Amino acid sequence: MTNASGTAARPAPLRIGLLGTGPWAVAAHAPALAAHPDVEFAGVWGRRPEAAAALAAEHSVPVYGDVDELFAACDAVAFALPPDVQAPLAVRAAAAGCHLLLDKPVATDTGHAREVADAAERAGVASVVFFTLRFDPGPAGWIESRAALDGWFTGRAHWLGALFTPGAAPSPYAASPWRREKGALWDVGPHALSVLVPVLGEVTAVTAAPGPGDTVHLILRHASGASATVTLGFTAPEAAAGVGVEFLGEPGVVAMPDPGGVAGAFAAALDALVRAVRGGVPHPCDAAFGARVTEVLAEAERQLGKGELGKGER
Repeated sequence: MTNASGTAARPAPLRIGLLGTGPWAVAAHAPALAAHPDVEFAGVWGRRPEAAAALAAEHSVPVYGDVDELFAACDAVAFALPPDVQAPLAVRAAAAGCHLLLDKPVATDTGHAREVADAAERAGVASVVFFTLRFDPGPAGWIESRAALDGWFTGRAHWLGALFTPGAAPSPYAASPWRREKGALWDVGPHALSVLVPVLGEVTAVTAAPGPGDTVHLILRHASGASATVTLGFTAPEAAAGVGVEFLGEPGVVAMPDPGGVAGAFAAALDALVRAVRGGVPHPCDAAFGARVTEVLAEAERQLGKGELGKGER
């Protein structure tokens, strides 16, 4: 499309509304929506009206008391909500014609996760799930370059934090009820899978075992024939906290670079959604991929048993 002067006209910005008002929305979503050149920050809806009003006022955008009114005013919506609050609202948003920028995990129930993916496909809307490392420039480029190589034999990943360790430094995310209920398996397990799967292939089998506190150990079998091990926990000693991923095989032993800032990664996720909407090409981290991640984690949770996830110092 060109304008009267014959130069290419800039496409209209994508009107994106924000659902959620917690620390994640405040730190990552709202600032990136307000700053993105191809996005119009269209408004905020939250389950706590006073928090929604405050966040909307901070960015000089409308606040919505009715989520369906927000859907009607938007081309797309970004979610910063607990997964099992997110899922049914995402189905409604897709039915209203809104493209979806989802948080991980899409849901903690396989049926609900599949409903989101099916709703997006049925409505013909684009979807992107914000697996942080898939959009952080350093790790994302590293993942893409490793995925282009053959001959991987195994991989290993660990995501250890002190979020629920007694006496650890306080975190705004420690007050999250769903994180306390579901633990690291569901909060950072999606990150591990989002790195391992594009390099080693789909997960064809998972074996899960509990560790100390809320720690979970996973053994994964991948479609390529490679295997991987994953350790996840939020009750580690502070001195043991950290994130790491390695792949081992014919290309050697390679370690993932350190992540950068969350705000930059979310801006890149917005870029990905805009491209998917305008270009019509699905992003690899779409709702269907999010549903497959939920299936793997749900099987791990089933093996651990509900009682196992409830044990430990949380």
